[in-house]
Amino acid sequence: MAAEVLAQGGARVTVFDTMPSAGRKFLMAGRGGLNLTHSEPLPQFMARYREAAPRLQATIEEFPPDALRAWSEALGEPTFVGTSGRVFPKAFKASPLLRAWLRRLDAAGVQFAFRHRWSGWDGDGRLLFQTADGASAVAACATVLALGGASWPRLGSDGSWVDILAAKGVAVARLRPANSGFRVAWSDVFRDRFEGQPLKGVALTIGAHTVRGEAMITRSGIEGGAIYALSAELREAVLDLGQARLMVALRPDLDAAALTTRLSGTRGKQSLANFLRKAAQLSPVGIGLMQEAAIASGRPLASFSPAELAQLINAIPVQLTGVAPIDRAISTAGGIRFDELDEHFMLRKLPGVFAAGEMLDWEAPTGGYLLQASFATGAAAGRDVLQWLAGATPSLRA
Repeated sequence: MAAEVLAQGGARVTVFDTMPSAGRKFLMAGRGGLNLTHSEPLPQFMARYREAAPRLQATIEEFPPDALRAWSEALGEPTFVGTSGRVFPKAFKASPLLRAWLRRLDAAGVQFAFRHRWSGWDGDGRLLFQTADGASAVAACATVLALGGASWPRLGSDGSWVDILAAKGVAVARLRPANSGFRVAWSDVFRDRFEGQPLKGVALTIGAHTVRGEAMITRSGIEGGAIYALSAELREAVLDLGQARLMVALRPDLDAAALTTRLSGTRGKQSLANFLRKAAQLSPVGIGLMQEAAIASGRPLASFSPAELAQLINAIPVQLTGVAPIDRAISTAGGIRFDELDEHFMLRKLPGVFAAGEMLDWEAPTGGYLLQASFATGAAAGRDVLQWLAGATPSLRA
């Protein structure tokens, strides 16, 4: 997006990319349907960025969700709002949008240099790249760094830029997994039976934070949309305490009294699992979670009274013992601290060097917030470079 804004402003632009083709991570983001942004009102939208919201407020207001939708439509890809409020291209894919975008960039004169891995600057301030033909040095009037976090190393986002900037005195908040899964020490029986099974319509709680949605049982733990929405709180608890206690409510719309009434009937010859499935309308994986909690408590689930079962259904404790590795996360928390940037996204210690996207110190849940902030900060960096170049000497403006 920075390249597009710069080219439209009359700058000569070259995009240097570690990968052999453009938009690899963009295509990966659209693998299950490209969630561009979200339709919720801007105050609720901005709250998704947590502590970084004040730093991003003006930038996203200048390029809000409606602007991103208009941008997509101008490229021939109109959007629609899904039932969850998320915004997608009608084609539901990233590839048509990317192809149209690359055609427009080409028409604007933007050049691409692939298989160029940035490795810093030489003694004359030129950008250094490692290529198949050896080292290359490039003089630039201004530079926009948009190198991502560290959650997609096979697509180029490996966080190698952290040491390069740290060597220049730029403070970087430690990169940590965001929108990630978590490890749980499931029993062998539960793991073998329910790996890959979804928990639907549940409410997940840690402390004062509750999210409704879905989660997925994995062989080593738990992940999914509702988990990702709580990943910041869960991650910090695990990193601080070595573990986190996640509470799962299987029937969050039924209170304990209503569930107790349902579970007070005669079970007859039914197995407990069948009784719970019919009386409380629980899924097999939900009942399995209850069994896991009963095992951890040292009591067989069959010994629980109707009131105790009702209580457990909406307060199943799941002990998280670790965070999935950062290269398995959807996105990254941490990055260049905002205090290292001026109000124009330029690094204070490196005049003429700007930064945008996920390499900045912000995080957000899935749902369109990640791409929205990346597009908005990229557009802002492009505008700010043009402004900075306008104040530079004529020779630099060339």
